[in-house]
Amino acid sequence: MTDMNAEREFMEYDVVIVGAGPAGLSAAIRLKQLAEEAGREITVTVLEKGSEVGAHILSGAVIDPCGIDKLIPDWKERGAPIETKVKSDRFLYLSEGGAMRLPNFTMPPLMSNHGNYIVSLGNMCRWLAEQAEALGVEIYPGFAAAEIVYNDDGSVKGVATGDMGVGKDGQPKDTYMRGMELHGKYTFFAEGARGSLTQQAIAKFELDKDSEPPKFGLGIKELWEVEPEKHKPGLVQHAFGWPLDNKTGGGAFLYHYDINLVAVGYVVHLNYRNPWLSPFNEFQRMKTHPAIRKTFEGGKRIAYGARVITEGGYQSVPKLVFPGGALVGCAAGFVNLPRIKGSHNAMLTGMMAAEAAFAAIGEDRQHDALEAYQQAYEISPVAKDLWRVRNAKPLWSKFGTFLGGLVLTGLDLWTNTLGFSFFGTMKHGKPDSQTLEPAANFEPIKYPAPDGKITFDRLSSVFLSSTNHEEEQPVHLKIADLALQKSSELGEFAGPSGLYCPAAVYEWVGDNGEEKQFQINSQNCVHCKTCDIKDPNRNITWTVPEGGGGPNYPNM
Repeated sequence: MTDMNAEREFMEYDVVIVGAGPAGLSAAIRLKQLAEEAGREITVTVLEKGSEVGAHILSGAVIDPCGIDKLIPDWKERGAPIETKVKSDRFLYLSEGGAMRLPNFTMPPLMSNHGNYIVSLGNMCRWLAEQAEALGVEIYPGFAAAEIVYNDDGSVKGVATGDMGVGKDGQPKDTYMRGMELHGKYTFFAEGARGSLTQQAIAKFELDKDSEPPKFGLGIKELWEVEPEKHKPGLVQHAFGWPLDNKTGGGAFLYHYDINLVAVGYVVHLNYRNPWLSPFNEFQRMKTHPAIRKTFEGGKRIAYGARVITEGGYQSVPKLVFPGGALVGCAAGFVNLPRIKGSHNAMLTGMMAAEAAFAAIGEDRQHDALEAYQQAYEISPVAKDLWRVRNAKPLWSKFGTFLGGLVLTGLDLWTNTLGFSFFGTMKHGKPDSQTLEPAANFEPIKYPAPDGKITFDRLSSVFLSSTNHEEEQPVHLKIADLALQKSSELGEFAGPSGLYCPAAVYEWVGDNGEEKQFQINSQNCVHCKTCDIKDPNRNITWTVPEGGGGPNYPNM
């Protein structure tokens, strides 16, 4: 009989990295570069829960090349998939029937995309993985890190991958295989926004005790092939306002790149109050605006995905180091919200952590806190980047989109170029899980039916994400208290999980007087993490499914 508690096999490395995104891969590459320069050996492994590197990577993305410039200065000669240089910026404020273009000269200098590139971040990560493997980094896609492993003194020893072949009843199937432990002198958590192991490390080591609550937005993206005459390579367009009301933060982006491709996306700030709001349907509505719709008429939607992004910025960054480990990239939250950019900061923090770990290993240290990384961050361009925009999110949240998001934030960004702010450093207030108000305070929102040409439903969208999970496995979305879910999430808030999820994972089912039951369609999950953030009782916890499960984004 299979023993699910049998001792796991283990492998030992100098550095174990969880997550093959820009931060994790940059850390791995930098470690190997340093070893090569010093004539030393260092063993590095990267675990990636997606079926391949890039399968779970979703971003706009317009990148600031400062990160790749520092990591691989000759990236152009090496054929990096970074080709479409930004040629023009447009900023629109939308009303229901019209659009006002904001003059570029009124925008603070840091909002300019001059010198930046429009890319598929997934393809960029695939290329980074090739560079890492050429240096000797071991990358294991399809293996989800499911557990943190600790030493007897409480320091992080490494991680363990999840068991494979476990049935829905929690019992082993014929295909059962025990997970493996990967031990490192240091372990980097590079899981991206709201990583499951990252949350455990933050809680255990109280990394957030001196920081503001983290804040998030839900980013939903589609990739379109548009008619050639409508394609404007290098155009970056951002829009605010309709269809969201002034009190609900968010906005749209359209990025023209490659051959007739337009990445269109919508970010809804997850501190919204109305439980009837559906970020997915607001995105679909936005595409019907006359200033937006014309780009997509006659085109073809070819990909879809969703992922939360960090929005807390400087105030929400937790302590980055703890005994045996460190947080890098969006695991800690380095997105510059006004610029909608974070990959450059992810890469730079990955490199800083690598340099601190390499120095420590050279001194025969292990499992201690890499304070040199913490100190490096605090005086780094990353901290400066976030400091200048620290009030953008709280101003937007407090004063609304027009006054707070455009007028006051614009003023604050201008004064910060001179080194000061009229607002000091503002606080964020409540975590996003506490911002919903009772459903009785609002009228239900009636969203128009999708037309199948410009607007679409969630299930056909999830199909385009190529999402798949092994069906006979335990549900990876854990409900702590079903009674609470029914009395509060349904009873008081009218079941917002069925609306905030962009993949139709959650449903309250039951008609004709039947008592409604909470249904979880976990097969649909695109790993966006919204439920882990927005449930009003923090009653849903996102955990990793079997490795390789989830979306399979080809070029997002």
